[in-house]
Amino acid sequence: MRKLIVLLLCLLLIPAALAEEELSMADLMENADPDVVFDTFIVIPEEVEDQAIEVEATLTSFYEEDGSILITITATGDFTVGGDSRDRGSIWEDELERQGGDPNFALRNIRSILEKDDLTIVNFEGTLTESTYVPPEKRENQFLFSAPPSYTRMLTDNSIEAVSLENNHVLDHGQAVWDETKQHLTDAGVVWSGDGELGVYEVKGVKIAMLSYLCIDRYSKLWDVVPADIAAAKAQYPIVIVSFHWGNEKEYVPTNNQVKMGRLAVDSGADLVIGHHSHRIQPIEQYKGVYICYSLGNFCFAGHNNPDDMTSFLFQTRFRITEGEEGQVIANEGFRIIPIRISSRTNRNDFTPTPYDSASSKEAVVNTLLRNGKNLTYAVAEYPLEWGEEK
Repeated sequence: MRKLIVLLLCLLLIPAALAEEELSMADLMENADPDVVFDTFIVIPEEVEDQAIEVEATLTSFYEEDGSILITITATGDFTVGGDSRDRGSIWEDELERQGGDPNFALRNIRSILEKDDLTIVNFEGTLTESTYVPPEKRENQFLFSAPPSYTRMLTDNSIEAVSLENNHVLDHGQAVWDETKQHLTDAGVVWSGDGELGVYEVKGVKIAMLSYLCIDRYSKLWDVVPADIAAAKAQYPIVIVSFHWGNEKEYVPTNNQVKMGRLAVDSGADLVIGHHSHRIQPIEQYKGVYICYSLGNFCFAGHNNPDDMTSFLFQTRFRITEGEEGQVIANEGFRIIPIRISSRTNRNDFTPTPYDSASSKEAVVNTLLRNGKNLTYAVAEYPLEWGEEK
């Protein structure tokens, strides 16, 4: 690290010094006293000194006292906003009007949590478009989701840096609109993964790769594809996160295929596995030191005005990165959950995820996860609500 700082300082200082004296490097070398150390006669302007200090501060500010880097990641379940293009008078539009027309209302109770992490990834279940086109095979579907392209600010304004974009609603308006959605996200600076594309987000000098897959009725096509993709990503990036859209709706336990695919992902090099689709929370396993979150349930969910279960949780985990002889070494630093209700109200869904205050509500979420993980070989033994040092 010190070598990097010194190199950057040199790159900053030497050209500035030459400009200050209006001398070329050849002039300096020709006139230099052989008994004088070269850097003793370079004049360093004050503004360049300030730049050097700023560069050094930026490079060192995210290092822990032991020289390691600590990265906090938040993952959530389904992020479904907007309405059905066939019915612009949707429950979302009704709530939006009640809330003054600013879609950011939905994340007001979560924003401060997301702003404190290094990466937030959500499952973006829907499309970003003004198109009303509906593919013939989708015309009888109960739900089709779309939101105005401007809704990318719900992500950027609320510190959501990445989305998984591979689920059973990304094609609600056809391939062209899926492609349009990707472009809107890219233009907004939001990293996405899906449709065979890898997403990469860099924070604190560490690159995090993300892969996403729709598994429903597609397992047979993915058993070979997923391991190859993960291995290729792991060969290039120190941290690989894999998102799966899988399982059965309204189920609290993972299917056999979920378990098989989740563990296969870990065997192939994944550092974190996160899942969604069931609209219910499912337990977490720690398999070979890697967390598999089988379902994070709903998050900001405008698919129903009063779901029969509005409990969910945010999953947070930390990775510590140190420099080893052969490159960066990644260590898992544990996890915690933040139990939430997907609405700030109890009588209806207002699409505003809100952390639980009461101990009994938090305990109910934890007990549900523990109970439904009893038959999982590697189920975690506890669900911390705080980081270890905060207990």
